[in-house]
Amino acid sequence: MYRKTVLKNGLRVVTSFMPHTHSVCTAIFIGTGSAYEAENEAGISHFIEHLCFKGTKRRPTAREISAAIEGVGGIINAGTDRELTIFWCKTASPHFPLTLDVLTDLLLNSRFDSEDIQKERQVVIEEINMSLDSPQHRLGMLSDELLWPGQPLGRDVAGSKETVTNLTREQMLSYIARRYSPSKAVISIAGNIRHQRAVNLVTQVFADWIGNEVQSGYPTDDNQTAPKLHIEPRDTEQAHLCLAVHGLSLFHPDRFALDLLSTLLGEGMSSRLFTEIREHQGLAYSIHSYVEHFLNTGSFTIYAGVDPRKVRVAVTAILRELSQVKEEISENELTKAKQLSKGRLLLRMEDSRAVSGWLGAQELLCQRILTVEDVISIVDAISVDDLKRVAQQLLISQKLNLAIVGPIKTEESLIELLEL
Repeated sequence: MYRKTVLKNGLRVVTSFMPHTHSVCTAIFIGTGSAYEAENEAGISHFIEHLCFKGTKRRPTAREISAAIEGVGGIINAGTDRELTIFWCKTASPHFPLTLDVLTDLLLNSRFDSEDIQKERQVVIEEINMSLDSPQHRLGMLSDELLWPGQPLGRDVAGSKETVTNLTREQMLSYIARRYSPSKAVISIAGNIRHQRAVNLVTQVFADWIGNEVQSGYPTDDNQTAPKLHIEPRDTEQAHLCLAVHGLSLFHPDRFALDLLSTLLGEGMSSRLFTEIREHQGLAYSIHSYVEHFLNTGSFTIYAGVDPRKVRVAVTAILRELSQVKEEISENELTKAKQLSKGRLLLRMEDSRAVSGWLGAQELLCQRILTVEDVISIVDAISVDDLKRVAQQLLISQKLNLAIVGPIKTEESLIELLEL
């Protein structure tokens, strides 16, 4: 499925040859994100990602950077998460050299012009404002704060308006010098290009990239001893709620069992939660579950949007489903969850961007890459007992966290409902 080469400067190049496509997606994964930020520099990874698109020595304006790729019909973008930052570009395969040239330029030669910083500071603040205005996004922030209070994972990736306002150019350049290093980076390339040609071109443009040794690791604490509740009153039509527990890390042997448990409970229109909460009781239009895996921890979360008058009923019904799944899972349910999970994975792998993301994230975070066949084999070996065991370990009363955004009075007590 893939090949890997490590350059002399430590930069890893992984490729997947997809001869049936006309495209190549190139993704540069940098091993830094909001989890590695000090409290006073919260949001700096995200701010830097923005500024890399504002101009370089060769392409002084944002328009010149975007026009270089859009001029050949390509797509260029970036994203910042907790543990990594990604710069990616997808073009038709003949334009792969141009892709590398532009990505290298914005990554290594960005100007960080003072005027650009001031303008983009307001853009980032408006992005934060937009997130705060969105009940669902705000809910995600509150849920993370309950899971990881006072820890980097509990902060919003974009930081706060206060920290973004105070970030300086010197702080950004210092952060890049500390965190942007070829030894903690991966270039993942998927599409209609051979490995050796890709490596040769990457070597030409990145061979001179040097960096310091990067410290890894960040603080996490999952030692929750009692259920927690946070309500943020807001004048909305719905009450948006998240019920979350701590999950499993990327390296935990049961991580795929938890993924299957989430599939069975809340992923898809045939899942337990969708069937019971929406179809049978008519309590929600949108209800689903999702799992996140990090280097040292993780989470399992259920989201629902319900009538504010029916929050108690909805929470009770969700908890009832969680209690039942600890004891009752049929072989037929497990088989359906496996088929759904495997089918969606295979469909994702038809897209060059998805393949480059699959390879790059695993190589950067896990130092190893599981192929699709590897994952399918792991999933096929999971039993009903495995799912019950994981459910019984994670779905317990003292680990429950409920966050709500909506027209709910803060004095209205819901904490006594949090019991399994």
